[in-house]
Amino acid sequence: MNDQSDEILMGQVAEGNLDLLKVLFDRHHLHLFNFLYKMSGDRMLSEDLTQEVFYKLIKYRSTYNNGKFVSWMFTIARNCLKSHFTRNKVVHSDVEEMQFKIVANDNEQVEDYSHLHHALGQLETSDREILVLHRFQNMGYEELAEVYNSSAGAIKTKACRALKKLKKIYLENL
Repeated sequence: MNDQSDEILMGQVAEGNLDLLKVLFDRHHLHLFNFLYKMSGDRMLSEDLTQEVFYKLIKYRSTYNNGKFVSWMFTIARNCLKSHFTRNKVVHSDVEEMQFKIVANDNEQVEDYSHLHHALGQLETSDREILVLHRFQNMGYEELAEVYNSSAGAIKTKACRALKKLKKIYLENL
């Protein structure tokens, strides 16, 4: 098992050691898949987009600037998801209709969170995205600030406001 940081590994991948991408894939593919699944509600699409993100990590490895790897990876993931929805003209209401589940590490245990998903689906995409990344993917405000090219304080404020909106929607639908 390679115990080097993600940033060191990605730096080596950027220099041409593509075999090390397997270590990054093993560490992060499930978190990435879960993010994409929570945002799209579509298992097959999430699997495809997970692969696309790692393909783009290889393709654009020379653009990696030694920043936080996870922030860079989720920025690429957000762009892939946005591109997919734009290409396929998926509207927000289509996403709201999809079933929302969380896949456990072993891919065997699946829990249904339909009520929460319904409330999340009523949020603006940007609010839902921040909550999913912060609450479900455990990204800190500093990491999110990198992803959104913003300050940690602005992201914290946006996350708090989004959480208040979600709570209101959730409680109204009980």
